[in-house]
Amino acid sequence: MTDKRREIVAAAAALMHSKGYENTKLADILEAAQIGKGQFYHYFSSKHELGLAVLNYRFESWNQRLMENILSSGKDPETKINEMLDWVIEQQRLNQAKCGCVFGNLAVEMSEHDEAFRRKLETVFEIWVSKLKPVLSEMILPVQADPEEINKMAQGIVAMIEGGILLMKSKQDLNVLVNITAQIKFLIRSFVQNQRH
Repeated sequence: MTDKRREIVAAAAALMHSKGYENTKLADILEAAQIGKGQFYHYFSSKHELGLAVLNYRFESWNQRLMENILSSGKDPETKINEMLDWVIEQQRLNQAKCGCVFGNLAVEMSEHDEAFRRKLETVFEIWVSKLKPVLSEMILPVQADPEEINKMAQGIVAMIEGGILLMKSKQDLNVLVNITAQIKFLIRSFVQNQRH
């Protein structure tokens, strides 16, 4: 990706995170990126193409920082879970508990009427679940995990995080998410104990 193209994507990403895809107008993007229409269309054929580029841009950062650096690290599984939840809270603290999760926001806004967005967002959440499953399996060793139960728990964790972010966003209160993450830790401990007996 060229530097100018990346600048446009980064500017659009910030706008779309706070305003949503539909409410981010081309004029907003041109102003934020300090470019003209001609330059925009040199890099993108449409706002839709830019929107998918924004999704990929956000995914690259999220995948590296959360999936690789935390969930795929060599640390023990409990540390991975704690670091994941701390990272989620910190991301929301940085935007004053107002913007929410870029993927969750776009899933709500776009999945019903845009198949390209829906498929990409489905992949994001599937990757998160798939990275959580081995962490949960490792937590219950030496007992062999029931794959179906592990999958359900991993999906439940992602759903609780996304739901917690949504509640936090509606109240604009980070403590809502902090409380949800504490509940997630409690549920994981209970799950591990139940699987071991």
